[in-house]
Amino acid sequence: MPLMNGLTLALSKGRILEESLPMLEAIGIAPAGDIDRLLRVPSQRADVSLVMIRPADVPTYVEHGAADLGIVGKDVLMEHQFDQGGSELYEPLDIGIAQCRMSVAAVRGYVAPRGRRLRIATKYPEIARRFYAARGEQVEIIKLYGSMELAPLVGLADQIVDLVATGNTLRANGLVEIEKICDISSRLVVNKASMKMKHAAIQALIDAFRAADASRNRS
Repeated sequence: MPLMNGLTLALSKGRILEESLPMLEAIGIAPAGDIDRLLRVPSQRADVSLVMIRPADVPTYVEHGAADLGIVGKDVLMEHQFDQGGSELYEPLDIGIAQCRMSVAAVRGYVAPRGRRLRIATKYPEIARRFYAARGEQVEIIKLYGSMELAPLVGLADQIVDLVATGNTLRANGLVEIEKICDISSRLVVNKASMKMKHAAIQALIDAFRAADASRNRS
């Protein structure tokens, strides 16, 4: 549970955690423990505790009050919101790290099949379904958890919907981007009850993140 008189911040493991560390250091809440082994780590401030969890779990931890705040990618937030039919989270700040894009990709020279629905491989089924529905297309969604680029190569899917940063992995596997769905970056999210009960402390932390982001952009 969150600290009774302090704050608990949920951090997404992986790239977001790595890129958030300089910002956490700048605002004085960098981890003060072993982030490679511990799931709950004290920060440099006694009143702020950090928890290290899978990105997909951050919205759930924050929404249900197991953490007061969290840092998570917009891709995860969108999928969570679409899957739940809404969101009980405040999203006060785009902190601008882990930037990439959500895109549609297929093998080079791809030709759309005739006589059947497109098969789309993705770990973002709700985002993909809404994207194609907005285009008036009914598709078959195949949910995968990794190695998305393999699906078109072995005939499992016609297209994939996935995050793209440099595009190097796509090119290495003979795939090309067909269309960008949206830009993605990491967001600060806040539990609504915590925002009311710990407003001053949370607002101060939001302001600190905003100032650190502005300082980084100026440098």
